[in-house]
Amino acid sequence: MSGLIEGLPDAVALRCLAWVPFYLHPKLELVSHSWRAAVHSLELFKAREDLGSSEDLLCVCTFDPENLWQLYDPLRDLWITLPVLPSKIRHLAHFGAVSTAGKLFVLGGGSDAVDPLTGDQDGSFATNEVWSYDPVLHQWTQRASMLVPRAMFACCVLNGKIIVAGGFTSCRKSISQSEIYDPEKDVWIPMPDLHRSHNSACSGIVLGGKVHVLHKGLSALQVWDHMGRRWIVKDYGWLQGPMAVVQGALYVMSHGLIFKQEKEARKVVVSASEFRRRIGFGMIGLGDEIYIIGGVIGPDRWNWDIKPMPDVDILTVGSERPTWRQGAPMSRCRGTILGCTSLRI
Repeated sequence: MSGLIEGLPDAVALRCLAWVPFYLHPKLELVSHSWRAAVHSLELFKAREDLGSSEDLLCVCTFDPENLWQLYDPLRDLWITLPVLPSKIRHLAHFGAVSTAGKLFVLGGGSDAVDPLTGDQDGSFATNEVWSYDPVLHQWTQRASMLVPRAMFACCVLNGKIIVAGGFTSCRKSISQSEIYDPEKDVWIPMPDLHRSHNSACSGIVLGGKVHVLHKGLSALQVWDHMGRRWIVKDYGWLQGPMAVVQGALYVMSHGLIFKQEKEARKVVVSASEFRRRIGFGMIGLGDEIYIIGGVIGPDRWNWDIKPMPDVDILTVGSERPTWRQGAPMSRCRGTILGCTSLRI
């Protein structure tokens, strides 16, 4: 990275480049070999962190096209396309997606697609493979495999480490095993089993600094007790439906409304009746906003067509009067959301 900007020490020039938004990095690479090296350096991203110019982006993967991820830049309302995930599994689904240590992680899952000619399942329903996308190097890398193949499982980041729990393993057998991943050491370590296993998909959220595992169709949830090194069963009477955590508060979409859910109480925030006809969308919090992304419309008794959606609807909940607006639609992806998480780079 010698001679980045004539007349400036490289350390100063690097701090200048650190103010350039991530979406313009491909253009920086075209300036010179030294600028290309800078864009792909850890030093640049460390400088972005030191200067406070890091950006929070959304990472989204849909059913169509297969194994493709896009990043959404909320400040500039635009989409960035990543290289295709190089998994050998066609239409990878039912996986976990989180980010930590400045990387996007895609864990487990599999394919329930069926070969129309032979009737055989394409790939396997549950795998233990783990992939990470490095925005510094602009590439996917296979990481240490999970100890147990799993799909439709809870997946969260707590204190920089990834916790996975429950779900289904090979032959669609429900499991209670949980494990934790250290991204720096690239190592998986077993954790105590969930208190209960259920024959249903589960998901995970971090609330109040604790991992909560929720099972579809059940009001009871399981909370990781770090001090006691065990899972504890709780029943807060939370509503069922898509969830998002915004500034430490839990929001749930249910019965055409969005609620702010406290442990034992809830209040209506805003109507979401327009989403009643949309299924398979993603719902995630970023900053003081809730993003509702993609999904499909139909079929219904009047129209049997299925319409994949690239739409992005944004609800600002940080103000006294929550307001809706539309973001730029996904440029390459559309339809059912398979994975959605935030990434700070």
